[in-house]
Amino acid sequence: MNNALTIDVEDYFQVSALAPHFPRNDWDKVPCRIERNMELILAMLHEYGAKATFFTLGWIAERHPKLIRLIVMEGHELASHGYGHERASDQSRGAFLADVQLAKAVLEDIGGVEVRGYRAPSFSFGKTNPWAHDCLREAGYAYSSSVYPVVHDHYGMPDAPRFAYQMENGLIELPITTVRAAGRNWPAGGGGYFRLLPYGMSRWMIERFNRIEGRPAIFYFHPWEIDHEQPRVTQASAKTRFRHYINLAKTETRLRQLLTDFQWGRADDIFLPEFALAKKAA
Repeated sequence: MNNALTIDVEDYFQVSALAPHFPRNDWDKVPCRIERNMELILAMLHEYGAKATFFTLGWIAERHPKLIRLIVMEGHELASHGYGHERASDQSRGAFLADVQLAKAVLEDIGGVEVRGYRAPSFSFGKTNPWAHDCLREAGYAYSSSVYPVVHDHYGMPDAPRFAYQMENGLIELPITTVRAAGRNWPAGGGGYFRLLPYGMSRWMIERFNRIEGRPAIFYFHPWEIDHEQPRVTQASAKTRFRHYINLAKTETRLRQLLTDFQWGRADDIFLPEFALAKKAA
């Protein structure tokens, strides 16, 4: 089964949990490490013959246009992560709409391709901003992957559907993969859990999801997660430091094993045709 591999293209200093230590107005003063990490990821995907979807910040695209063109040239999907990594739940409707419109325009101008997908920073779609999906549709997006149906202190909609679904406005939502056990949803789609848990656990959950649910999984990670030499923010809380730095030195090896154990493709290629066929049949 072809699963969807997705990468949230942001640098270490743009992570929401580290926001108090890196004001947005100072981002241009912070040394970027995104090019080194992205070049390694793209080379790794090429080596294993895998395709992926890159949810990319407009801020990154403007400063590293060669990376954007390389993503497209390698046959991967270019998608939006917003412009400046502001959580959707922290913005007004008008500000959010302006952000997703700007990001789409910047990415399309640099990449020369249509941008159809969007992922909210920190999966910040929830009950406090029910208008967010309508804004994406208004901005011209075809799908979102902004909901993680788990319990988490920073994000999560545990009551949301676990599988890809189409909303009344026509927008498709692709929730991050979870495994259902003991009456709750367990995170199976990567991120910090991929670094925290033994690799065998991640492999088991994805295999189980493919076998039991009969559906492709959606997995995600960040470029900074393969960079164990990134600067340490010692002023951050112990909890934040643990979450951000745990097992960074092991991530590349685990990703290589993941690319060996499963087949990976673009989110748009895997999910959008299914809904197009359903619409045609209806």
